[in-house]
Amino acid sequence: MAPTLRRITAIVPLHLEVLAGRNGLDRPVRWVAVSELEDPTPFLEGGELVLTTGMRLSAGDAVPYVSRLVARGVSGLGFGVGLSHDAVPPAFAEAAESAGLPLVEVPRATPFIAIGKAVSDLLAGEQYEEISRAFAAQGRLTRAALQREGPVAVVDRLSREIGGWALLLDPAGAVRHAADATGRHTGDKHASPGDRRGAAGDWARETARSLEPEIARLRSAPSLASLALSTPDEHVVVQPLGRRGFFAVGSPRPFSPIAHTVVNAAGSLLTLALEQGREQRSAAAHVRSAVLRLLLAGEARAAAETLAALGMRLPGDPVTVLACDTADPEALTEALAGAVPGPRAGFAAMGTFTAPWEGLLVVLAPDPHADEVVALAARHGRVGVSAPGVEIARSEGRVEDRMESPDPELDRALTRAPDRIPDRALATALDRALDQARRALVSASPVARFSELAGRGLLSLLDPAAAASFAAAILAPLRDYGSRADLVESLRAYLASNGHWDAAAQRLGVHRHTLRYRMKRVSELLGRDLDDPAVRAELWIALCL
Repeated sequence: MAPTLRRITAIVPLHLEVLAGRNGLDRPVRWVAVSELEDPTPFLEGGELVLTTGMRLSAGDAVPYVSRLVARGVSGLGFGVGLSHDAVPPAFAEAAESAGLPLVEVPRATPFIAIGKAVSDLLAGEQYEEISRAFAAQGRLTRAALQREGPVAVVDRLSREIGGWALLLDPAGAVRHAADATGRHTGDKHASPGDRRGAAGDWARETARSLEPEIARLRSAPSLASLALSTPDEHVVVQPLGRRGFFAVGSPRPFSPIAHTVVNAAGSLLTLALEQGREQRSAAAHVRSAVLRLLLAGEARAAAETLAALGMRLPGDPVTVLACDTADPEALTEALAGAVPGPRAGFAAMGTFTAPWEGLLVVLAPDPHADEVVALAARHGRVGVSAPGVEIARSEGRVEDRMESPDPELDRALTRAPDRIPDRALATALDRALDQARRALVSASPVARFSELAGRGLLSLLDPAAAASFAAAILAPLRDYGSRADLVESLRAYLASNGHWDAAAQRLGVHRHTLRYRMKRVSELLGRDLDDPAVRAELWIALCL
């Protein structure tokens, strides 16, 4: 912030006296300009304290001279006396007062260069203070970034540093965390450092929606480092965070250069914190995949011990298995975890467990929360759902609870206790559930439950695209056969009649001997024995697709 005229005129050694325009003494002075020109405005930028001895000025020049300075945005006029004029001409004082321009009398004993040096020192002091504040703010932001939930802490800290609001947005532009230090949204529920879900109030979601055009521009032009927009009531800056999303800050005041420095520092810290979070999530995903392999092998205790070493736990309730086909497994994992990225991602408060598995994201959802988990997962892609009730807990308590027993004797006793479900039974049950979820996933439905598909017949379990290709290939010789007889429809009638010649022939309106000839031709073209039940079943499936 540049020093004001009030502060400059208060410097005792300068002996400056205010003659007019006292209401404008709080204007900032950005520089001192000395000029004896009748019109110095072409050489000014605005915000200067203009010093003159009035060498070429007379009383008749007062009004036009002052008017030109005001139009240029000059902060004040210093009139040196004792050389060209013994005192400031009253006409200049009257013109300055009328125009609201501060007019200062500079005594003969005060050289103009002394005023210039004083203002320069004040400007340097202000700049040093601003830089010091910026360094201090960057230090506070850095310490926030080092906290366990670094991105959340940085956003909270940034809102306080700028005296405004801050939003952390995901790559799609949805709010992941919001903080507001203005007090304007205190009636809304918004995220706090302890809220791992990063919930935001209506104000945050509405603000994010209003920023969609800017986010679209940043997404389509990677070279853009940031975008700024202003309204009469608010000033906003939006910055990308690499591939991890965006963040936006808003303030009721224009951003100063130092504020921009603080915002840029926050952007760098957020990018780094989110990238580190990605590396942590990648490592954690490998661990969870290994844990899932242990569970599928029936090694529940080893799986629990592996997780316990990382401060994690297996679901205690019976679970439903989900197979999720999503383009962004990390986003779904974070959503299920209800947290900004961290090493614990994959474990929500409701107790879900996620693990990458053969191109899918597998979720073990406690049965009491299964519907909620399925609904959330469906927003990120297609979901196959197994039958519920896969037991992971043991009869004497959860595996992980047993490992934490404070009583060694009790711990040994529990270790020897028989399992409610033997490890092999667990492996079989979990493998069956995973197979159910994966089979359900091949359905065209966004959410397919194995229990519901079972009632729709075997065809509902087939991948539509693969099944269509299979049907086209197996029936191609019949469709390509150059005959007026429709061998495909003849085969359909024959199979639909369970191989009864009379019934099939009647359905087609042909003689049974004609049908026998056609079926012989079908058998020859396909190279298959139509008396084989397996062949009949395969052909019937092909005809139904």
